[in-house]
Amino acid sequence: MEIEYSLTELDQVSKIILDHCEVPVLLFNAPMGAGKTTLIKALCETIGVRDSVSSPTFSLVNTYKTLQDQLLFHFDFYRLNSIDEAFDIGIEEYLDSGHRCLIEWPDMIRTLLPASVHEIRIEILGQESRKLTLDK
Repeated sequence: MEIEYSLTELDQVSKIILDHCEVPVLLFNAPMGAGKTTLIKALCETIGVRDSVSSPTFSLVNTYKTLQDQLLFHFDFYRLNSIDEAFDIGIEEYLDSGHRCLIEWPDMIRTLLPASVHEIRIEILGQESRKLTLDK
């Protein structure tokens, strides 16, 4: 599925994504500055996350709670130096938890991912416009 959108349409885009994603692991691939974290913030708002959402660039993972007391994990592996660092934070437990896992820069841990994931690619079309591709 492909969606072209403006940054003002993130609420609608996040609802579309959630309507089409049956599995809890979502991978976000895009160039730096394309809006991965911004889209994840919109998704978290749509899901009902009650915490402040920010990029886990230095901590690698942020844990959020929804209004229904469900957990959601947000990963940013841009600064990951080795797969061992992912093991050190317990990536396998997170992925096996059944809770939603939103993963930015997933390539370093690709071999650890479950068979069923959704991959979201964001392409910059202009300063305020993007193209999203969702693969199942």
